Amino acid sequence: MKIGFIGTGFFAKKHASILGEMSGVKVTAFCGTSLEKAEGEARNWSNASGYTNVEQMLDKQKLDAVYICVPPMAHGSVEQALIERRIPFFVEKPLGINDTPYEIAKKIEEQGLITSVGYHWRYMDLSKKALSLLQERQIGMALGYWMGDMPMVPWWRDVNKSGGQFVEQTTHIVDLLRFLCGEIKEVYAAFSSRMMADKVEGTTVSDVGSVTLKLNNGMIAMISNTCILPESNKAGLDVYTNEGVIQISSNLLRDIRGKEMTEYRNQLDPYLIENKIFLDAIKTGDPTHILSSYKDAVKTHRVTLAAAHSAMTGEPVTLEMEE
Repeated sequence: MKIGFIGTGFFAKKHASILGEMSGVKVTAFCGTSLEKAEGEARNWSNASGYTNVEQMLDKQKLDAVYICVPPMAHGSVEQALIERRIPFFVEKPLGINDTPYEIAKKIEEQGLITSVGYHWRYMDLSKKALSLLQERQIGMALGYWMGDMPMVPWWRDVNKSGGQFVEQTTHIVDLLRFLCGEIKEVYAAFSSRMMADKVEGTTVSDVGSVTLKLNNGMIAMISNTCILPESNKAGLDVYTNEGVIQISSNLLRDIRGKEMTEYRNQLDPYLIENKIFLDAIKTGDPTHILSSYKDAVKTHRVTLAAAHSAMTGEPVTLEMEE
């Protein structure tokens, strides 16, 4: 299989390094914002070339799949180009910062195109274990967190480019809530700018926020985030049930029942799993093992945009979604 990359940043490097260890997979193209960046990445691969134009890359090479690893504001035209050529693609979250992903989802559905989105928390052993435990319990509520520092890249702190922390980062926790507990029908958010705008020039994103969510099944959740801390503190989801609390982070699950606590850790790399499943789906034509298709990821995107809108207007947002 020949794979191309749009983007040359951290996640492009991460996915490419994983693919480089897979038998029968060749990374052959990189498209970047500059030829220097694209060719710089391409030099790490024996038969890869660099490009600055997506259409040119697709004209020059017959690719079996493309990975889209670009900042939030850069989505839209790259997905459209791949859909037109019926090329399966893997896209890193978030899907964008506006309504464009809804139209993209419709076109993907019309084409029957295989897609996958990088909500890698779904592929963790811990998420699978949590899902199993929750099948046997009654859920009352959940509390989610993404409490950390501000990524020091200029586009991230610009709300018109990143969409803000809840859209760009905390989306993982929203998606995990959906995956474990079900669909969300109402969102009410409060965001504020407390200190980062004064500390870091060009900051227009809110630096603290909390979002209350009502789910179709009757449970409620609150997800809070901040980027004011000097370093990362906590990211995860606590689910409160009739038998106790299930606490999930990126590397640890705690099943707390009264005074008893059982801990579980990931045995497998979720990034590796999501890549294998995506490429296997292309080989077999069977996408049923993909845990986060574009169609599904749009539902998470809709929730995060609703939160941003609610925070701006001060009003709750009702979502119409199918379970």
